[in-house]
Amino acid sequence: MWGAVGRAGLRAFSGGGSPNVGRTLEGKVAVVTAATDGIGLAVAQRLGEAGARVLLSSRRQPNVDAAVQKLRAQGLEVSGVVCHVGQPQDRQHLVQTALDTYGAIDILVSNAAVNPVMGSTLEVEESAWEKIFQVNVTAAAMLVKLVVPHMEKRGGGAVVLVTSVAGFMPFPLWQNEATKEQLMSSMGIDRLGTPSDVAEVVAFLCSPAASYVVGETMVVAGGTPSRL
Repeated sequence: MWGAVGRAGLRAFSGGGSPNVGRTLEGKVAVVTAATDGIGLAVAQRLGEAGARVLLSSRRQPNVDAAVQKLRAQGLEVSGVVCHVGQPQDRQHLVQTALDTYGAIDILVSNAAVNPVMGSTLEVEESAWEKIFQVNVTAAAMLVKLVVPHMEKRGGGAVVLVTSVAGFMPFPLWQNEATKEQLMSSMGIDRLGTPSDVAEVVAFLCSPAASYVVGETMVVAGGTPSRL
């Protein structure tokens, strides 16, 4: 994961952890993108368990509905909206929905990303290159730009930008269970990570316990080499 430098009392992070944050986010409003499965869903759940009111998003309405239903069944205060973060109008609609629904934004977890190709960057078509940057970089930056003014009105906030450890060290493709041991050995890990491993870190970074953590790159990768 990676993070940007915060401004005016904001915190922008990625990755690090705490095993139990309790209800430390009571009264906070969180927006989580790509939050209907995997890491995003686990993050939305963990923030809700910590007391936050969560607006989750994804590109498909059935997925949004299913995720909202699942988390509400656990007693969490969650809403959902369709959002393709690569579309400016969708990003604006996401932010406005959070404001209309909860009246504020305290936390942004930008989890949406695409990976249309695998292999050497020298073989990537320009259209794929542009799509990766549009969704993984530009969209995240524009979301931060949209939410920061609302966080400043609240006296501060937290931004977590989620990305892949492959940015530090490329690793072999996951193929099947038969190659699992070989994959883990090449990455220097003794188990594969889970969505909850990341969710615990995000909850910590959004909590008061991380109030002095600003602009850090923090890795959740089980020991995979992660320094440039």
